[in-house]
Amino acid sequence: MKITVLGTGYLGATHAASMAEMGFEVLGLDVDPSKVEALSAGVLPFHEPGLAELLKKHVNSGRLRFTSDYAEAGAFGDVHFVGVGTPQRPGSYAADMSYVDSAVASIARHAQRDAVIVGKSTVPVGSARRLRELARQNAPAGVQVDLVWNPEFLREGHGVEDTLRPDRMVLGLPGHGAHHDDAAADPADDQRLEAVMREVYAQQLEAQIPLIITDYETAELVKVAANSFLATKISFINSLSELTEAVGGDIRTLADAIGMDDRIGRKFLNAGVGFGGGCLPKDIRALRARASELGLDQSVRFLVEIDDINIRRRDHTVGVVTDMLGGSVMGKQVAVLGAAFKPESDDVRDSPALDIAARLHSIGADVHVYDPKANANAAKRYPRVDYVDSLPQAVARAEVVVLLTEWEEFRSMTPQQLAPLVKSRQILDGRNVLDPQQWQEQGWTYRALGRKG
Repeated sequence: MKITVLGTGYLGATHAASMAEMGFEVLGLDVDPSKVEALSAGVLPFHEPGLAELLKKHVNSGRLRFTSDYAEAGAFGDVHFVGVGTPQRPGSYAADMSYVDSAVASIARHAQRDAVIVGKSTVPVGSARRLRELARQNAPAGVQVDLVWNPEFLREGHGVEDTLRPDRMVLGLPGHGAHHDDAAADPADDQRLEAVMREVYAQQLEAQIPLIITDYETAELVKVAANSFLATKISFINSLSELTEAVGGDIRTLADAIGMDDRIGRKFLNAGVGFGGGCLPKDIRALRARASELGLDQSVRFLVEIDDINIRRRDHTVGVVTDMLGGSVMGKQVAVLGAAFKPESDDVRDSPALDIAARLHSIGADVHVYDPKANANAAKRYPRVDYVDSLPQAVARAEVVVLLTEWEEFRSMTPQQLAPLVKSRQILDGRNVLDPQQWQEQGWTYRALGRKG
């Protein structure tokens, strides 16, 4: 069995290299020639721990190749994974499905033998049935092309691990459950598709990783439901942090206390500047848009407030910095530590850190940004902000240091290390990862979101 992966961004490149690691011959396809050229040379165009090594290993072994030719992909693959993007549609909260539609139609059109398309992109519920029909309409005469929905659950910074050893796998089949009476849904199709996917994921199944088999619609909803729940949890603790900050409480202790309840759990209860990245913000907005199309606006109305709370964190952080600088940031030097939306990533899409840095710059602050991996991507988005190459450069002569992405380099920095470099000993811990006592004992003004200043 040979595997193709359509789209070689974060999801596609990770999946392609991981499939090669599992022993398959893999062909990655992308319509961007520059991506194909870089990946073919074993060069990863973004940062993801462990992936660059895996890519180089299997490009060198010959198990992993890349192309921009759908005809080559159609001749090569038995199973075609679709991992292209579904960005937010301009002027709308809805997902842009044009890339997915194009990938499905193109690979079906070029299939030279029976094949299975496996959807991994995050799509609005109801898309898979339409895409299945699109694939069948475009397949050559005598060639059977069918579709499985297999959502991804990758965490940036842990993508390889999450592909090779996921905590669960979900397969959406056309005839499963409520749609068993669908005229186009044949139980034999489900059996064949399930057998193919069990062969693809044989290693994971041998490792006893749970496999959930369901209908298309549930499989499509699993990813956006998971992301919406995580976003809700983050915004919940951030909304409470506004209370603790106002009354003099400690949000970290509060989070620890409620997190000990195993019905709640401590993960994703870290108060700070909010969530970002290419998934959570986009997915909750796309779910709202799809619910509205279905006449179910009230069902997900809470997501409006979740999004609002998240954006409000950025305004609040700018307000705290302004307060620390005496009521105005105009002409004041501010060190911003972090530009990526999370550590171990160079992704700056909808990044709270970068947005806050840009807002401070827009109201007159002299902002110096340092991120261990994301400076180049950040500079493409906000070129007018000053980016520097090291922590000492960022904090030199700073009147306030603002920690916004919790890279280990920032978590482990000490007040003694920074004191000789800064102009004023002031720090805002936007991620609640530093020890307040350690900094205060060294004469620093320490502020954190969720604790009274």
